[in-house]
Amino acid sequence: MTIYNHVNFFSKIVNNKIICLDLGDKNIGVAISDQGLKFANPLKVIKRKNFRTTVEKLTSIIELENIGGVVIGWPLNIDGTQGPRCDSTRDFAHAFLRKYKIPICFHDERLSSIAADNLLKETNLKRKQKEKN
Repeated sequence: MTIYNHVNFFSKIVNNKIICLDLGDKNIGVAISDQGLKFANPLKVIKRKNFRTTVEKLTSIIELENIGGVVIGWPLNIDGTQGPRCDSTRDFAHAFLRKYKIPICFHDERLSSIAADNLLKETNLKRKQKEKN
């Protein structure tokens, strides 16, 4: 398998759900789409211990949930340039592909953190409540 652009990626996903990953330094946020690929719902947070354990946990979810592809958040800088976080994300994707053959696609996540923070501000949550969510 390889890393696809959006059009080619979705042509590979037939009658399957997708898993969405938000790679952090310590944790990986995991969401699963519905069968129709219209919505993704949060599933869990995986603590990153070592690569082998992380792959085992992700593989277990992929097989249990009948996942046909992986979307990984692509952490571009706000100006659209690629920084060191893109390098580590690309490295993770290629290493994962060596262990598990499945279509992968990157998705620009530049404004997702800003949008989430604005939503939390709108709901008037205190700082500690924000961190829990």
